[in-house]
Amino acid sequence: MNVKQLFAQVDMTSGRPWEKIVLFTVPMLIGNIAQQLYNTVDSIVVGRYVGDNALAAVGSASPILNLLLVLFVGISMGVSIMVSQYFGSHDRENLSKTIGSSITLTALSSLLLMVCCAALIRPVLRMLDTPESIMDWCASYLFILLMGIAGVAYYNIFCGILRGLGDSLSALVYLLVATVLNIILDLWFVAGLKMGVAGVALATVIAQLASAFLCLVKLRRMGHLFDMHPSYLKPDRENIFTVLRLGLPSGITQAIFSLAMVVVQSLTNSFGEMIIAANVIIMRVDGFAMMPNFSFGTAMTTYSGQNVGAREYERVQQGAKQGTLLAVGISASITALILLFGHHLMAIFTSTEKLVNVSARMMAILSAGYIAMAVTQSLSGIMRGAGDTMTPMWISMVTTVAIRIPLAYGIAWLTRTPEFPKGRYECIWISLLFSWVLGAVITIVFYRLGNWKKKALSLVKEKE
Repeated sequence: MNVKQLFAQVDMTSGRPWEKIVLFTVPMLIGNIAQQLYNTVDSIVVGRYVGDNALAAVGSASPILNLLLVLFVGISMGVSIMVSQYFGSHDRENLSKTIGSSITLTALSSLLLMVCCAALIRPVLRMLDTPESIMDWCASYLFILLMGIAGVAYYNIFCGILRGLGDSLSALVYLLVATVLNIILDLWFVAGLKMGVAGVALATVIAQLASAFLCLVKLRRMGHLFDMHPSYLKPDRENIFTVLRLGLPSGITQAIFSLAMVVVQSLTNSFGEMIIAANVIIMRVDGFAMMPNFSFGTAMTTYSGQNVGAREYERVQQGAKQGTLLAVGISASITALILLFGHHLMAIFTSTEKLVNVSARMMAILSAGYIAMAVTQSLSGIMRGAGDTMTPMWISMVTTVAIRIPLAYGIAWLTRTPEFPKGRYECIWISLLFSWVLGAVITIVFYRLGNWKKKALSLVKEKE
C-alpha cells in the first residue's frame, strides 16, 4: 500500500471489507492525531514551563471553548453537504452562492461571539466554581481565543467546503502545517518569551489563522469549479437557511455533549487544582486513545452508505463485523499500553510526582472503556451510514447526559467523608467508564434489532 493509494478515493463496494475500511481510515486518523496535537502540546508546554496551576487553567477553559465552537461545527457540516450536492450536479451558480454566503455567515457569527461572549467569561468561570488561583489565567486564555475565533471558524468552514469538493488531502496538509507552527510558537512564546498561558492561546490563534489563510488560497485556485466574486458574498437567505437546517442538528448535539462536559467540569473544579490538572492530562491522553475509534466510526459510516447505495446489504453486515473486530483489536492494544506505560505517559506533562500518580491511576480506570467505545463507534457508524442517524444520537445523549452526570454527582455525594468532604474524585472517571460500557451494550442491542436495515431500504426506495 503506497502513499498514493492512501489518499485516493476509496470505492468500498468491492474488495475485502476490512482492507477498504483500513484504506479509508488511515488518512483520517493522521488528520485526527494532528488535530489532537494542538491541545496536547499546549498542555505539555504549559505544564512544563509554567506549572500545574497553569495546566489546570487551560483544562478548565477547554469545555467552555468547545461549547462556543459548536456553532461553527454545525455551519461546516451544512456547508459541506450543500457544496457536495451542488458540485455533484455541476450547479456552478448555487455552488458559488453557497460558498459566498457561508463566508459571510462565518464572519457575522465570529463577530457575534467576540462581542457577546468576551464580557461573560468571568461570570461563567465563577458559576463553574473555578478556583481563584487559576481564574486570571482561565479568563485571559479564553479572551485571547475569542478575539481570534475567526481563525478556527474559517478553518472549519473552508475545510468543510474542500471536503464537499472532494479534496480532503489539502485540509490534512494545512492542518499538519498549522500543528507544526503551533508547536514552534508555543515553545517560543512560553519557554522563550515567558508569556505563560496567554502565549499558548496566542500561538493557537496564529496557527489557526495561518491554516485558514492556506485554505482560502487553495479555494481561490479552484476557479474552474466556482466563482469567488465579491457579489457572491452578499447573504443569500435561502442558502443560509439550508446550511443552518442541515448543519445545526449536528451542532446542537455537540452542544449538548459540550454542556454536559461543562457541568462535569464544575464538579471537577470543586476537588481543587490537583484534580483539575489530572483531568487535563487524562483528557489529553484520552484524545489520542480515542482517535482510532472516531476514525473507524467515520469510515464505517462511509462504508455503510456506499454499500447501502449499491444494495449490498450482506456486505454491510460483513463490514460491520470485520471493522468492529479491527477497532476492538486496536483499542485492546491501546488499553494494554496504557496499563503498562500509563505512569510514563503522565510524566510527559508534569514532573509533580503526586499529580503523575493520580493521573496514572485514573487513566487505568478509564482504559477498558476504549474497547467499549470501539464497539459503539463502529456499529453507530454502520447505522448512520444506513440512514439511521437518530438512534446513535439518542444513545449518546442518554449515556452522556442522563447517565454520566447524575452518576458522577451521586458517587461524589455517597462517598463524602471527613477526609473527602466533597466525595471521592474517582467519581469523575468511574461515571465516564460506566457510561461508555452501557453505551456499547445499548448500541449492540439496537444494531441487532435491525431498525437501521429498514432505514436503509426506505432510503433506497426514496431515491428510486
